[in-house]
Amino acid sequence: MRAKSSIFQNIDWTIFWVYTTLVLMGWINIYAATYNEQHQSIFDLSMSYGKQMIWIISSYLLVWIVLMLDPRFFSRLAYPIYALCMALLVGVLIFGTEIKGAKSWFTFGGFSFQPSELAKYGTALALTYYLSSLGKKFQGIFVRIKAFIILLIPAGLILLQPDTGSVLVYASFIFVMYREGLSGNILLIGLGAAALFVLALLLNYTTFDLPFELQISGQTLMIIVVGIICLLIHQMFRNHKGIKIAIILVFGVIAGYVYGVNFMFNDVLKSHQQSRINELLGIEHDITGAGYNVHQSMIAIGSGGVFGKGFLEGTQTKFNFVPEQSTDFIFCTVGEEWGYLGSLVVIVLFLVLLFRIVIIAERQRSKFSRIYGYCVASIFFFHLAINIGMTIGLAPVIGIPLPFFSYGGSSLWAFTILLFTFVKMDSERMHILS
Repeated sequence: MRAKSSIFQNIDWTIFWVYTTLVLMGWINIYAATYNEQHQSIFDLSMSYGKQMIWIISSYLLVWIVLMLDPRFFSRLAYPIYALCMALLVGVLIFGTEIKGAKSWFTFGGFSFQPSELAKYGTALALTYYLSSLGKKFQGIFVRIKAFIILLIPAGLILLQPDTGSVLVYASFIFVMYREGLSGNILLIGLGAAALFVLALLLNYTTFDLPFELQISGQTLMIIVVGIICLLIHQMFRNHKGIKIAIILVFGVIAGYVYGVNFMFNDVLKSHQQSRINELLGIEHDITGAGYNVHQSMIAIGSGGVFGKGFLEGTQTKFNFVPEQSTDFIFCTVGEEWGYLGSLVVIVLFLVLLFRIVIIAERQRSKFSRIYGYCVASIFFFHLAINIGMTIGLAPVIGIPLPFFSYGGSSLWAFTILLFTFVKMDSERMHILS
């Protein structure tokens, strides 16, 4: 360990002050979202904003601890930290407390801890250690499979809770792999699969009339169109060796995937998740049911106008029209009370943080530090895009926190450790070469 007087040397102060600003803004908005006239003090420990103060103070203690550590600590103990996180995910399935249908929490008196938040940090370290040990390029089917296994283990354990929102966060690591040499075709295949999923869902509710009083489902028609396209491609490249087998395989995979959408949607997803996706795609319109949260959130944000209604003046917030307004939907409080300009300030601060992380990642002399920086940026970007997207109706409601804003110590601790581990690595970049 280094002397206490030197731990703040060479740290990136831009990240530190943006972090501090976001944390304090988050605390103020939690106060506004859960304000109680009988408990007006923001330091009241019986209220969520008082408890959040404890989490904030303890987070700065974590910052100090992380900055005290030798940066090689993170690479040397990457797999043990990952193993510990996986053990916690197994433990919560056995000993955890079920809240809102998900067994995701350890409870200790009035406080609770969600290990899935910390698991993102452990996974980032493990994936970073593995990718940094490969050499210059991320190539080979078995190399890629091992990387995906690192992601699938925590994702699978979290899915058993079940917490679908936290599972989807692991998709963000695909950007890290892409930066390290994963073929862009994989990204295109992923985007194509997502587009097929949406199209298959939309066509699942559609039938087409044919001659002789026959009807055909939209999905079946989709498969027929794919088959015709495959035949045309075969005719164009029929002289190429192996084209017939390739076309048959592609057609079989697409057809199986399209018909498998029904199984995934109807048998894997829960009814409320199905309703939220249908609401997002416009298949259903139920502002009193599945679409209630988003509808009320959009009303709150829209009613704020340019300058907002003012601090503690949000009617949607004050009268609890928006469910989960201090956690998953905290951004609607920003929009209602601080308006378009306040929302823009918050988004700009997050973008400054993201761009700063990427810039710093690119200047690292250590491959481990660079890859880890991209892990941090990817996780933050996913949370930011999906959380804000779902509050304005552009993304399905999957229940993930807005970093530093949503109430809860688990996410605040996890994001703090995630971010300042990278800050510590950067502060020692001139001394760490591997």
